[in-house]
Amino acid sequence: MPSRKALVRRPGPRLAEGLVTHLERTPVDPALALAQWERYVGALRAHGWETVEVEPADECPDGVFVEDTVVMFRNVALVCRPGAPSRRPETAAVAEAVDRLGCPVGRVREPGTLDGGDVLKIGDTLYVGRGGRTNAEGVAQLRAAFEPLGARVVAVPVSRVLHLKSAVTALPDGTVVGYGPLVETPSLFGHFLPVPEEAGAHVVLLGGGKLLMAASAPRSAELFADLGYEPVVVDIGEFEKLEGCVTCLSVRIRHLGT
Repeated sequence: MPSRKALVRRPGPRLAEGLVTHLERTPVDPALALAQWERYVGALRAHGWETVEVEPADECPDGVFVEDTVVMFRNVALVCRPGAPSRRPETAAVAEAVDRLGCPVGRVREPGTLDGGDVLKIGDTLYVGRGGRTNAEGVAQLRAAFEPLGARVVAVPVSRVLHLKSAVTALPDGTVVGYGPLVETPSLFGHFLPVPEEAGAHVVLLGGGKLLMAASAPRSAELFADLGYEPVVVDIGEFEKLEGCVTCLSVRIRHLGT
């Protein structure tokens, strides 16, 4: 793993106005959210990740969910065109950040829409959620950008959750984990493991068998521990009110210089 950098962006003052699609809106405490974000960033740093803070986007309520703005494959960055028009101003500073890191940078163009939270990478396979935020043209542009680099792109229907990675992520051995009622096509994945809680479907691979995951999924954490992994638990409850999870609060960049 040539690099361990993670793009992050601190929550802005309008966080409580963030979009909700599949949940009832509930009040968000901005001060508590900032404290939770700081602990999340601290957990990344404590496990060997250098965090790179993207310029704040205070006018964008959802700016903290930085994963949706760019997709990385190897050392190449594809800057997204989010499906929600209100989120499109978030991408400019992210493009500048990955450019400063030395990444070749491409962009999704109109009429394509693509949210990074819809892209699950397992090795060289990119599963792409085709649903409310990512359209067919967005999938086509992702394929055009990354297949020449060796990627295999598989479109996956998404309608029960906001993004594909709201429903599934993957363990270090490639096993896809997800909360059964929210996964429409588990047969598309080579090996699928159901978890007992919705938030248990969301893991960030920290390296060395460590899994960053939400405190709201204790039974899933126990399951992963039984499988030999080490859960690293953080409370992100304020972001979960906005359909956020541990994956969408950072962009992990593992292949700089390759």
